[in-house]
Amino acid sequence: MASPILGGPGEALVRPVIAARCDGDNLPIFNHVTTALRAGVALHYFDPLVSELLGPYPYGKPFAIGHECIAEVIECGEEVKQIQKGQLVIVPWSVSCGSCPTCHTGHTSHCTQAGSSLLSGYGFGASMGPWGGTVCDLLRVPFADAMLVPVPADIEPLKLASASDNMPDAWRSVGPALAQRPGAPVLVVGGGARSIGLYAAGMAVALGASRVDYVDYDPERLRIAEALGASAIESKRGAAWFDRHAPRVHGGYLVSVDASSTAAGLRYALRSLAPGGNCTAVGFYFARQTGLPLMQMYANSTTLHVGISHPRRDLPDVIELVRQGLFDPLKVATLVADWDDAPHAFTTRTTKVIVAREPYGRVGGNRW
Repeated sequence: MASPILGGPGEALVRPVIAARCDGDNLPIFNHVTTALRAGVALHYFDPLVSELLGPYPYGKPFAIGHECIAEVIECGEEVKQIQKGQLVIVPWSVSCGSCPTCHTGHTSHCTQAGSSLLSGYGFGASMGPWGGTVCDLLRVPFADAMLVPVPADIEPLKLASASDNMPDAWRSVGPALAQRPGAPVLVVGGGARSIGLYAAGMAVALGASRVDYVDYDPERLRIAEALGASAIESKRGAAWFDRHAPRVHGGYLVSVDASSTAAGLRYALRSLAPGGNCTAVGFYFARQTGLPLMQMYANSTTLHVGISHPRRDLPDVIELVRQGLFDPLKVATLVADWDDAPHAFTTRTTKVIVAREPYGRVGGNRW
């Protein structure tokens, strides 16, 4: 494959020096999903939008993986004014111009100038544009001034390894809700979105939630949740546990997060809400029909938020939370490996993987 080159005066070339495995990467890494997703769409079991989003051969291999990274700026186009060669920057997973109507409303992952595909971003193959993946030696970034976010010199870069996607995804699930309802109790249902659920739990604790309960079946993640200050509740795999323990009228949480990526987990998160509560779903729901407890939601005036993350919008809040020392994302990292060991590290069955290498020519700031 040809090495990326600048495609315009507003672009930049960057060299990834830290990359993290997104929770969504686990799907194609550990499962043979291309045939299954194609069959599911053909049999009308999966939503046909799967093909629009991921292409006719979803996750068809080989493709360049990775969409979370910290990178060193190598070259800038002549119209790039805010970003400088040598800086360490966060590269958001989705391409955004920063100036179109959707970007102005905060929906930066739906940028109208990012390309002709339904979504445009790194690490998902050609169906989301010609951008490649972040586990590479060189990456092309359009709209460099709008997209790239410098890593502050007073923050250890490794702490922002997942700031391209999973950390902002967690932030939007608890940050705005707790700003509106300070001290509200929070429930996080973990499992599918492995690190997002833990980031959400840790952020909720840092933001002053009166109680944060984290539900999961995995011992490793339950230990991490407790280390982050949440109360760990062990569940069982499958829908039966959720159906048996879900409140039939209403629960006691004003904020809930479904990171299970299952319909049963989502129903549990919704049923556990107190009247007027808010639930944010951060997982993938491929099925054409996902059953929701609509009558209970109606009776309890429940709000459900479903949608992709908009990292460029939420990065300032995420960075400030880390800068204040209220939340340490590295408590979620279960494997930090050398860059050259990325193939082995990314295929290790653990919660959160980070690979790193030294940048050359770092300008200012600290090194890890």
